[in-house]
Amino acid sequence: MGATQYPVFTVGHSNHSPETFIKLLLQHGVDGVADVRSSPYSRYASHFNQDVLNGMLDEVGEAGIDYVFMGGELGGRPADRSCYDADGRVRYDRLASTDLFDDGIRRIMRDADERRIALMCTEKEPLDCHRTLLVARTLAEHGVAVEHILADGSLENHADAMDRLMDIFKLPRHGDLFRSRDEVVADALTRQSKKMAYAGEKRLPAGDDWEYAF
Repeated sequence: MGATQYPVFTVGHSNHSPETFIKLLLQHGVDGVADVRSSPYSRYASHFNQDVLNGMLDEVGEAGIDYVFMGGELGGRPADRSCYDADGRVRYDRLASTDLFDDGIRRIMRDADERRIALMCTEKEPLDCHRTLLVARTLAEHGVAVEHILADGSLENHADAMDRLMDIFKLPRHGDLFRSRDEVVADALTRQSKKMAYAGEKRLPAGDDWEYAF
């Protein structure tokens, strides 16, 4: 058993219809959605705007599916400028070290002892989203079982997702002579995070790089 009674799920709303999205949640018994988008709105699908989504989930079944916005704690575009590098790109290691992020992780873990929660963001592909590269990674490091709900309704556990990520970069799944599996996973996550993390305006002095682990 993991560190929580229930696994934590992740899901991307993508361009799903309301009916398809609700079906994905019900298929896996999800009864709480934690919205980890920094801005809880969709440019392409207005039914995923915060107010509309909250109302839509509230009408599911007899009890509804609870909704909570956690983009302030667990979003991928933090307001804290110390979480950005010289090029204006979010540094996930810095974000993960903030008290606010830690508070969000601990809240998810407490709630996952009571219910089946899905972390919701935008991207269909888990490996393209901070919900996997940052939030799920941190939960897994705390011993929480994480399951990614894919667009077709199937589940991919976090370890399998990391295998797939290592395959993308042609890295050895089981480590090599000089590095453990965990170190190779960290390498793959760093590479993918450099590609996927939000980049805004340049604000900080030059000199930062992405050679880090957390």
